[in-house]
Amino acid sequence: MQTILQGWRPYAILTLLCALLYLPGLAAVPPLDRDESRFVQASRQMMVTDDYVTIWFQDEPRHKKPVGIHWLQSASVEAFSDPHSTAVWPYRLVSVLGAVLAVIGTFYFGAALFDRRVAFAAAGILGASLILVTEAHQAKTDAMLLACAVAAQGVFARLYLQSRGGGVAVPGWNVVLFWLAIGWAVMVKGPVVPVVVLLTMLALAVADRSVSWLHGLRPVMGMPLALAVFLPWYLAVGEATDGGFLAEAVGKDLLPKLLAGQESHGAPPGYYLLLATVTFWPGSLFLWPSLWRSWRQRTQPALRFLLAWLVPAWLMFELVPTKLPHYTLPTYPALALMVAAALFAVRDGTWDMLARRGARAWYAVWAVVGVALAVAAVVLPVHYGDGFNALSLPVAAAALAAAAVPLWLAWRRRFLNAMAAGVAAAALTYGGVFAFVLPSLTDLAVSPRLAAAYEAASAPGRPFPLVSTGYSEPSLVFLAGTETRLASPEEAATYVADNPGALAAVESRQQQRFLEVLAERPEVAVTPVDRVQGFNYSRGREVDIILYRSGPS
Repeated sequence: MQTILQGWRPYAILTLLCALLYLPGLAAVPPLDRDESRFVQASRQMMVTDDYVTIWFQDEPRHKKPVGIHWLQSASVEAFSDPHSTAVWPYRLVSVLGAVLAVIGTFYFGAALFDRRVAFAAAGILGASLILVTEAHQAKTDAMLLACAVAAQGVFARLYLQSRGGGVAVPGWNVVLFWLAIGWAVMVKGPVVPVVVLLTMLALAVADRSVSWLHGLRPVMGMPLALAVFLPWYLAVGEATDGGFLAEAVGKDLLPKLLAGQESHGAPPGYYLLLATVTFWPGSLFLWPSLWRSWRQRTQPALRFLLAWLVPAWLMFELVPTKLPHYTLPTYPALALMVAAALFAVRDGTWDMLARRGARAWYAVWAVVGVALAVAAVVLPVHYGDGFNALSLPVAAAALAAAAVPLWLAWRRRFLNAMAAGVAAAALTYGGVFAFVLPSLTDLAVSPRLAAAYEAASAPGRPFPLVSTGYSEPSLVFLAGTETRLASPEEAATYVADNPGALAAVESRQQQRFLEVLAERPEVAVTPVDRVQGFNYSRGREVDIILYRSGPS
């Protein structure tokens, strides 16, 4: 074990683990609605228009998130693809990079907090957590934001330990990294990471009645550095939009989320605590005993810092009315380090609570998640695909192993082995889910099939953009082209009537009105050329779309 953890070896092993976790299915899973498709479409338009200041989705300004993730996605697409391509994997590579950096950073900084054994285990636990694997497969902001959080909090943790008389001297480049991470986090998703860092600072200041670590952060030098990262773009976009970006980002996006559940994503306090069993799986196997140990031993500087990182930020997320599963992701490195520290405390004989009756009962509850994954791997293709998928069986077997083997090992008091087995089996499960199960859910792939039908039915060169009524998911715009029109039935009917040969995708709920408007134009006839049926998971309902082509009567 010691040989494996020396030098560059743990970084290589963790990078390989990340590849096994994050690369399967990256190209096979179609663009997801709605956030991912909005991000990739906005990045594409940025490249096509050569406007890297303002953010647009078709002809609508997108004043919600800063530009950082779009710059990174644009760089990735320019390096590996083409902005006119409908391949989504180059956009997702940015999230893969963010997840890898977060895992590597957890090891690097965790080793300074504890030792390389604890840090290595924590990095593996974080890397295999269900929520991070999911975010690494989507071209959004959260995986890269996590990398920023790990960098900023990791440096702060080292400075805190140094101020308490522990750890080694913090190199100057770490302090520069702290402020760069703060600045880039603001460019990626606004104030989230700075707020988490500030809450950590306040918690430690209150608990210790000291801010001796403040000098080590060198704020006089660092704050201008962070401002230099994000302020130029904020000034530029403010001028380009006459202040519209900040007004809408704060007034129409941030504040509504703080005041009420936005877009049907409200939930009461305690939501994230309950959900952590799933989102942190398989690391949640030892989550609750590890939290209890961390609180009981909060006088230890490393655990004190992790609690200051976790508790105030988690309470903030629980109190914010709008809730999505990934919001608490910036706190997950702290959870992973707590779990790993508890496992090695048991192994070293300094603590023993993992074998108690309550803990053993929890392990059985935890295993339900693996069983649910196994059932889903078999059932989902039957309901939303072309029927039973034989490839689902090895995926289900891996999920059952991810539940049963750690449970058996934990009951036999082989706790560290149980966690290692959970991570390994989860990696196999996730790989199968993303590579085989999700791509087989053809009923959910409405936009890819509709875009393919439009491509097949169009005249050479696609002289007329697709117009769609009743189905307006952003993934259709990305796959069928930026010029795709999302219209009312009246607008769709008028468009095809005025443009003989044009194609209209009409969802069944809009079909009657669409045909009524066309009936007023007897010189125009429409012919159904294809039909796409499926399930729109964004709206939670079945859709039946007919593709019409117009022509003279």
